[in-house]
Amino acid sequence: MTNILPPIKAPTVADVARAANVSKAQAARALGGYGAVSEEVQTRVNHAAAQLGYRPNELARSMNTGRSNTIGVIVGDIENPHFGLALRGMADVARQAGYHLLLSNSDEQLAAEQDAVHVMLEKRVDGIIVAPCSSVAGDNVHLAQILAAGRALVLFDRTVEGLEVEAICAEFTVPAREATRRLLEAGHRRIAYVTSMRCAEPWRYPEDFGLTPVAQRVGGMELAFADAGVMFDPTLIKANALDEASIARIVEELWQRPAPPTALIASDSLIAMSLLRELSQRGLRIPQDLSFVMYDNFPWTEIVHPPLTVVAQPVYDMGREAARRLIARIKGEEPGPMLPFRAELLVRGSIGEVG
Repeated sequence: MTNILPPIKAPTVADVARAANVSKAQAARALGGYGAVSEEVQTRVNHAAAQLGYRPNELARSMNTGRSNTIGVIVGDIENPHFGLALRGMADVARQAGYHLLLSNSDEQLAAEQDAVHVMLEKRVDGIIVAPCSSVAGDNVHLAQILAAGRALVLFDRTVEGLEVEAICAEFTVPAREATRRLLEAGHRRIAYVTSMRCAEPWRYPEDFGLTPVAQRVGGMELAFADAGVMFDPTLIKANALDEASIARIVEELWQRPAPPTALIASDSLIAMSLLRELSQRGLRIPQDLSFVMYDNFPWTEIVHPPLTVVAQPVYDMGREAARRLIARIKGEEPGPMLPFRAELLVRGSIGEVG
C-alpha cells in the first residue's frame, strides 16, 4: 500500500514574523524590500526567513513594489551559438544585479515576437531586451507598447526605424569590406553570401535588409567590389537560409549556375556548419576548390582543417552591456556613454588563390 504524504505547507510571512518576533507588517516590509525597517528588524527577519526556508511570493512582491526583478529577452534563434553567448553575458550581469531572465525564441517570426512581448508584459517584467525580427517601423508597434507600459527596452543586434531606444550592435561595414577585399585580391569574383535573414526575393540593395548587420555586411562587400573596379553580382546574395533543407536548396541553386561561386561567406556559425556539410558531400575542398569565410568566432573554427577565416565580434560583452544598460534604465539611472563594439577580421587558412 502506498502512503501518500500530505503536502508540506510553505512558510508564510506570518510564520516569519512569529519566528522573528516582529509584526507581520514589519516582516512584509523587510522581506519585500519596500518601506522602512530598522537594521535590527531586518537582521531578525532575514535570519528567520533563512531558518524557515521562506521564499517570497514574487507576484505579490511585484504588486507591492512595482518591480518583478525579471528581465525579458527575445531572440531569433536560441540554438544559434551567437545568441547563446550573448545570453550568457546578459545572465551574468542580471544575476549579479539580482534579476532573473525570462527567455523567448521568436524564430525570426514577427507574430511570435509580438506574442512574446504580450506575455512578458503580462508577467510584469521590468524591462525587455529584443533582437527584433524586423527593422520596419510599421512592424514594431508592439515594441513601442513596451515603452508605453512604462517598461525599459534595449534592442540587440538590430535597430528599428523611428524607435528612439538604445541598440547594442557591432559595426560590420569595415571588416566586411576587408574580408571581401582579401577574396578579390586572391582572384575571386564570384563571392556568395548566405544569410538566414528573411527577405523577399529577388534581393537587390543592402537597404532591402533594413537596419541590420546583414545590410552592413552586404554594403561592405559592395564597397570592396567598387574599390576594385569589379562588377558586383547581387544574385549571389542568398537570403532565407532558415534550416538545413533551405541551405541545401541554396547550395544546389548556386552550383547549378554555369559559373558557380569560388568563395562562400556564411552569415553565422549554424549556416557555416550546414554549408560545410553540403560542400563536403560535393567533394569540394577548402581552400583548394573554394574559399570560405564566416561571421562569428567560436573555438571549433580554429581546430577544423583548415582553420577558418572569421569576422569576430565581442558577443559576450555585447550581451553584458545590453543587460547593464537595461537595468540602469529600470532603476532610473543614467547608463553613461556607450562605447562602440567593433567586429574584426581574423585571417586563417580558408582563403586560397583562384587557380
